[in-house]
Amino acid sequence: MTAPMSIEVAQPIPFKAEGPQPLMREIPPGEPYPIHALGPLLAAVEAVQDMSQAPAAIAAQSALSIAALAVQGFADVEILGGGTAPCSLFCLTIAESGERKSTCDRLLMAGIRDHEAREAVTYREAFREYEVAAEIWQGKRKRLMADAAGADPGKALKAQAELQTLGPAPVEPLKPNLTFQEPTIEGLFKFYQAGRPSVGLFTDEGGSFIGGHGMNTDNRLKTIAGYSSLWNGDKLTRMRAGDGTSDYPGRRLSMHVMVQPIIAHPFLADPLAAGQGFLARFLITDPPSAIGTRLRRGHDAGSRLNLDAFTARLVQILATPMPTGDTERELRPVTLPLSARARDLLWRFYEETELAQAQGGALEQIRSYGSKAAEQAARIAGVLTLWTDLDAPEVAPEAMGWGIELARFYLGEARRLAEAGAISEETNRAEMLRRWLLDSWPHQDVTPREITQYGPNSLRESKVARAVLTVLEKHGWIVPLPEGEVIRGAARKEAYRIVRPCHAG
Repeated sequence: MTAPMSIEVAQPIPFKAEGPQPLMREIPPGEPYPIHALGPLLAAVEAVQDMSQAPAAIAAQSALSIAALAVQGFADVEILGGGTAPCSLFCLTIAESGERKSTCDRLLMAGIRDHEAREAVTYREAFREYEVAAEIWQGKRKRLMADAAGADPGKALKAQAELQTLGPAPVEPLKPNLTFQEPTIEGLFKFYQAGRPSVGLFTDEGGSFIGGHGMNTDNRLKTIAGYSSLWNGDKLTRMRAGDGTSDYPGRRLSMHVMVQPIIAHPFLADPLAAGQGFLARFLITDPPSAIGTRLRRGHDAGSRLNLDAFTARLVQILATPMPTGDTERELRPVTLPLSARARDLLWRFYEETELAQAQGGALEQIRSYGSKAAEQAARIAGVLTLWTDLDAPEVAPEAMGWGIELARFYLGEARRLAEAGAISEETNRAEMLRRWLLDSWPHQDVTPREITQYGPNSLRESKVARAVLTVLEKHGWIVPLPEGEVIRGAARKEAYRIVRPCHAG
């Protein structure tokens, strides 16, 4: 029997009076989330914030993305230049573990989970009928094919005629899933073959999405291109060797990815994600932490009523048939036009953001976000309009005003977070190792080999581990030990003592 690993109690070691130096500059706090601009979603967001005591921005991101998932299949909103855009939203929320991200999503997604459960029962019954019908159809076709190829001319002619009138094979009923947590783009393609044409990617473990199989070196470009096409509302085309080409028109996807800062910052710094305009398709926020302030007991009596009203509206929308084409797997959304005044407001916002992208302008460093800001405003306005009325004749000025105010807030967040994205990949890795050493590693010293064996996945290469150790040593977070130091029963050629600062108190 293997003896349990002994846990050494890490003791602070002497270091310079000022202590270890930060690897990254503090990101300045952003503006408060303008929850009043959520219009018909405001009461639900205030209710969830009251019940969870989470930052308002987290509840707002959940509500916006869930509303977008609910309505995106019904209409595309008019944008400037005469085109249209899906009422789909990609939201990225950056928050530490413990900020109650999951609680906000759970409260607001109750209607989706109930709908999926009901649809699952219907699906199982429909699938049993489909299996019987498919077996009968296949048996009949097999018999007719044999007769058509037989030696009896009369029987062959009759079989050929019956084959012409046999009709297509029975179609499998739509799978009941509305949301996924971490699908690869290939998995999403596969679902679009048999599932609903309008779905959502919702995960409070964004590290699995950002650092998972779909975003590894071999698949990143394909994944980014696929999700970008879905945001655009383009027809998806899947090409596979041996299978030919498959087209997926009329599909919609909304997304809410919640991720910790240590994972988000390398993603913000990813040149491929930024260069392809993938990041600019997200509404990103990094709200101030509420941890340590959540001391209120209970919640207002009206919060449950407001949340129930949101759930009831969500269930009502999900029960409404979406406009489809020749099959229920292909959406044909109508166009939601802008009122004349709403269009004028959007033009003014477009001019504001366009001028700010010029050299020396406020948006010069985040032009990809600035160039999509007017469309984001129209999408948000479309979502808020449809949430209130799926048959709304147009986007009213009030809804466009909400969309513009929210889009302006997200631009401010993108500008603020651009500093985090400008940090080198090496610094990001060093910060990841620093956090792992202080929060997860049980010993007071560490060797490069232990990092490559047990450390974060992205650091399990000797060259990478040594590079980040150099950064941590330079900033005073580790101190090299003499060669030959005995560490965990063996003399080590290279090892480091971890500096764990003492906190007064």
